[in-house]
Amino acid sequence: MSLAQPKAIARLEDLNLETHHILKQKYPQKHNHYSLKEFFSFQTNTGTISDWNDSRNILVSENFIIGLIAGLEEEVGDASGVVMYNIGQQWGQEDAQFFRSWFLKEYGYEDFSQLNLMYVLETWWWPFISQGWGNWEVDMNDQKNGFMFINIFDSAVARTLGDVGKPVCHLYAGLFAGFFTSLIKKELGCIEIQCYAMGETYCKFLLGKKERIDAASFWHNEGATAKDIEKKLHNGEYLK
Repeated sequence: MSLAQPKAIARLEDLNLETHHILKQKYPQKHNHYSLKEFFSFQTNTGTISDWNDSRNILVSENFIIGLIAGLEEEVGDASGVVMYNIGQQWGQEDAQFFRSWFLKEYGYEDFSQLNLMYVLETWWWPFISQGWGNWEVDMNDQKNGFMFINIFDSAVARTLGDVGKPVCHLYAGLFAGFFTSLIKKELGCIEIQCYAMGETYCKFLLGKKERIDAASFWHNEGATAKDIEKKLHNGEYLK
């Protein structure tokens, strides 16, 4: 899997390192470049890995994820999930800016406003698939009601930790909250209501306004399943 830092050390030219993505130089307008050999450029002379969008990547093992989460739990206990969420949220906010810059440049658009939202979102997530974060599915049927669902298949975090009986993908939840908040310029939150690490076949996230997220969090803590939460939201139930 790969981790990219879109702001601090993302641009290789800021490190005075030359990047030569041969395929991109040869086919600068190529858009279907998300296979491993096409998306990444492994530069053995500098020991760096860049991707099609000039973001620097690092390869990590599952032991890195286990060590990161175990270390946080040892340091802050039950607050480790909040820390991971906040890390993901900041990452999402910064990645929204990074995505905007390369997306508009690569495809020649001036803004997002006239584009189909699903087209924009699929283009944003494609690099994450290449980097090992898993496939996704977005359900925007309830967007007009102030919430939407995101399914993640093969979550890097949940797959690594295995069946531990609780949601573990706080980093993803923060990432979605940060990215979508920056994208639509409205404050949104996100909560994982179903997780592979709970014995489910995939992870499910609820993204929405604060009152929706607060209600879902309360119901989830009371033992409600993802289907229960969906039903309550569809019926217009909220906390009073």
